[in-house]
Amino acid sequence: MAKKSKRQIERDEQIYEITTMVAGDFELQEVLDRLAAAAVKITRTKNCSIRLLDDESGELNMQSTFGLSEEYRNKGPVSKEDPVIKAAFAGEAVVLDNMRVDSRVKYPQAAIKEGLISQLTVAMTFRNKPIGVLRLYSPRPKRFDEDAIAVARLVAGQCAIAITNAKLYSQALEGARMAEQMRLGAVIQRRMIPEKAPCVCGLDIAAIYQPCYQIGGDLYDFIRIDDHTIGIAIADVIGKGLPAAIMMSMFRGTIRAYADGSHSRHTFGDIIQKLNKVALRECRDGEFITMFMCHIDVKAMKMTYCNCGHEPALHIRGDKITELDSGGLVLGIMEEAEHKAETIALEDGDTILLYTDGLIDAMNFDNELWGKERMLEAVAECLSCPADQLVRNILGYRRRFVGLTRQIDDTSIVAVRLDINANRPLETTGNA
Repeated sequence: MAKKSKRQIERDEQIYEITTMVAGDFELQEVLDRLAAAAVKITRTKNCSIRLLDDESGELNMQSTFGLSEEYRNKGPVSKEDPVIKAAFAGEAVVLDNMRVDSRVKYPQAAIKEGLISQLTVAMTFRNKPIGVLRLYSPRPKRFDEDAIAVARLVAGQCAIAITNAKLYSQALEGARMAEQMRLGAVIQRRMIPEKAPCVCGLDIAAIYQPCYQIGGDLYDFIRIDDHTIGIAIADVIGKGLPAAIMMSMFRGTIRAYADGSHSRHTFGDIIQKLNKVALRECRDGEFITMFMCHIDVKAMKMTYCNCGHEPALHIRGDKITELDSGGLVLGIMEEAEHKAETIALEDGDTILLYTDGLIDAMNFDNELWGKERMLEAVAECLSCPADQLVRNILGYRRRFVGLTRQIDDTSIVAVRLDINANRPLETTGNA
């Protein structure tokens, strides 16, 4: 076996350096810069550029260079329709012996100013799809022969693999960063949703929130108005994922600010109007918020409510179920929208059920909606149950219907049962 020359040994080492980038975990720009430098060393040229194809624009963007000035880097756009690029993408190694006079050169004056004469262009291809070009330059005419072309093709092939791997690595890093942001967003959102229902004398309350994704746009909240009145709001921000969760968090704070601090100074209707103005200011095109808000006064045994385009809450008394639909439009659509608040009388044993549309819009494998009728049937099976049992009964019926089908909307349920014996303080006796 013939002994390798020093030049061949150096070339092998430099090609090996490129192969390490194929298997390594590097970010894209680092890979590109190292590849440009390695290509110059291996081919013993002076300058190199790497352009990557933008599939949307059809342009080849300058991503990395070695030995070229900033002015040359920014000389102008290069399209995949450029004759040299088209030939390279067709599989040809395009050699320009004199860039200063060759009609295929788009920017000859820039080449003259940079001191470039010869050029070699080869495509970087991955799985038979061109992803860019590797270009080598020399200040000497007729610099690139068959041996240079063979080396350039070898380097371009390794570059294509390394670049693709770096892109996948960058995507993995971005995916990991996004997953962490979603995880933190979910943690924040869980803190916005009450961990448990409040303890209110005369009320048995249960609630549950089931996001279809890690985070979502449903919310419910409880606001203590005074020692015998509690405010309850349930809302659905139209949208999914992080944007909906951010809007939900903002709107929850607004509900608390107005419902908690303004009830003594403003009517129930005034508070709804204020919330509508906030929604108008914050919602973007196509976004809006549905909401059902109520105040339950245990002492006066009455409930004041307003339904803002939300699924009507249910008032359950014995075997009679009444939908509470008085109110108005969804929030965030019209500044002058009117919202009517209504007050109803309550009795011991009544139940109020609030929910978001994700409850009834659940589908099974046949794309059949669970629907309101089935939900009402589940409610009818547990008319006199405690609040927690009612919620669990509804979800159990729905679960049997949908099976393992993945849902596409969040589900929130709040059940409030009036029970004069609920959460009464323990009576204590003392010695006379």
